[in-house]
Amino acid sequence: MNDSCTIYVDTGTTNTRVWLVCGERIISRASAMVGVRDTARDGTPARLRASLGQLITEVLAVPEAQECEPEFVAAAGMITSSLGLAEVPHIPAPAGISELSAAVRRYDFPDITHLEVLLVPGVRTGPQEADLNTIESADLMRGEETMCLGLLASELATAPCTVINLGSHWKVISIDASGRISGSTTSLSGEMIHTTQTQTILASAVPQTRPESLDPHWVESGMLEQRKTGLARALFCVRLLEQGRQSTSEERFAFMIGSFIASDLDPLIAHRAIDGEVIITGGGPIAKAWQRALARESLNATVIPDGELERALLRGLDRITSWWRYRDQEK
Repeated sequence: MNDSCTIYVDTGTTNTRVWLVCGERIISRASAMVGVRDTARDGTPARLRASLGQLITEVLAVPEAQECEPEFVAAAGMITSSLGLAEVPHIPAPAGISELSAAVRRYDFPDITHLEVLLVPGVRTGPQEADLNTIESADLMRGEETMCLGLLASELATAPCTVINLGSHWKVISIDASGRISGSTTSLSGEMIHTTQTQTILASAVPQTRPESLDPHWVESGMLEQRKTGLARALFCVRLLEQGRQSTSEERFAFMIGSFIASDLDPLIAHRAIDGEVIITGGGPIAKAWQRALARESLNATVIPDGELERALLRGLDRITSWWRYRDQEK
């Protein structure tokens, strides 16, 4: 990273994180459970804008922050979508540092901060307007592109590789030998797990929070059931297991996670969408379950700890905006 002070922002579907960074040192951080899902529900980004302004004020309020003056705010993720602060069009894959930097857009949001705000675009795979004939090859990402480039810059990943990010959406990202994002595949599994866990008849069968670990035997059993009877039936089996009273809620949750993993993994294997070094990000104990599932397919995967993942995201934002700054000064 450079030695300047910067405020970095990552906004997702349900959460927003803000950091004040000077050089390689994180001065302060703040977060709030506010994301673009709130904009979709409210019909206005007012809640997101107010929360972001509060978070920026919070990271600047710590005593250590008095010694640095941030140059700008750099943001990535769903904040650059139509549900965020301003829509920045996706750029087509393959895309690396230079392509993303060239597409960064600068905005002023005086109701949020007096600093200029740089928004990093997402990356699009396939046609811009997909139809029934091209939908299989189409995909989108916002935020993961920055994380992936940060993983490479931090030497936590080596190109070419495959990154599996287990967030609100499960996303499999291919990075080519030149360190560019060459394509991705996304599923709603992360959101579906949360919804199944909290909003369906299975809410009483599984824990309301994520367990710290998942029993491998029960994960494997869920994968086997999904492969035999399909995802919907495998999920109802969680209800049957609850009625049978021969399992714990944690074991049933592991079974449920296994069914989702098999539902996503098997098509990826069939289409040879996972290649080279595999890096798994996010997911907590679910990442370990994915790691074991990949090992059974003779695919070795490395799980990146959350602390290192945070620094990778910040490194990615730094690299993209530093390049953008250089380009701007050369004009």
